Amino acid sequence: MDQGTERAMQDSNGMDDGWIDPPALSAFAAAYPARAVGLAHRLTNHPLLRLDALAALAGRLPDDHVEHSLGNLAVDQDPDAIARIAAHPADIVRTIADNGCWMVMKKIDCDPAYTALVDTILAQLAPVTLPATGRHQRREAFLFLSAPDAVTPFHMDPEHNILFQIAGTKTMRLYPADDPAIVSAEQHEAFHRGGRHRNMRFDPAFDAQAETFMMAAGDAVYVPVKAPHWVQNGPTPSISLSITWRSDASDRAARLHRVNHRLRTLGVTPSPTGAAPHRDAAKIACHRAVKALSGAARRAVGRRRDRVAY
Repeated sequence: MDQGTERAMQDSNGMDDGWIDPPALSAFAAAYPARAVGLAHRLTNHPLLRLDALAALAGRLPDDHVEHSLGNLAVDQDPDAIARIAAHPADIVRTIADNGCWMVMKKIDCDPAYTALVDTILAQLAPVTLPATGRHQRREAFLFLSAPDAVTPFHMDPEHNILFQIAGTKTMRLYPADDPAIVSAEQHEAFHRGGRHRNMRFDPAFDAQAETFMMAAGDAVYVPVKAPHWVQNGPTPSISLSITWRSDASDRAARLHRVNHRLRTLGVTPSPTGAAPHRDAAKIACHRAVKALSGAARRAVGRRRDRVAY
């Protein structure tokens, strides 16, 4: 168990029931890690999640921790055709009701004011997540602000994720991660190589497999690793908090996809992940060994790797 989770679990012993409702935790335990599920939470009045606090946060985060654009996007938006306004991030937060924007503040867990909140939420989840998928890795938190009717295009993310709706309403349409008609093996493999924009092609035929979550303040949704989704904001400004973590299980899957990608480039058609457990284990072991050697070589010459993907 990481020190942050252990410390927060100790600190949360005196809390009433935590930030996630106990019945929601039971639903989460029944669904995790493979199924999406709607949850309920108690974060809506947290002082760190009010608009003035978020404007202050936007003003002190590093530039590369803030991304924003206009929010009138298509579900299958071309990332090269996304427009932005010229405004300071703090001003975008303050005027989110009228500026037509979408914004994400990334890795807010690195800000000292938010560290304890993220630790406490993850600590409440730990009795479910740690036995099922192993230790929390790359724990991160994101804050999303969206103007009325803004769209977050179709994409998938590499983490386990719980999206907490703090203010406003939105509709999330979520699709299975394991349907090759939606995301092919080649797409999974390319995703873990990094270097591509997160937005993905969308076919309306995918909607036959969609699960729809109507979210208002106090609602949350657990999104499994790489479950594709897109989001339509409601008629009022939206604030959402996303708590994410990777796991031993998601790390193993990512390594398999990277090995399979390499095999495919060599002209070998790899077996699907999960089809041959012993072969999968051998691939993971080889990948770990190669990465350990390459990491040692980089360190020996004083080079650091900027890790964009797994």
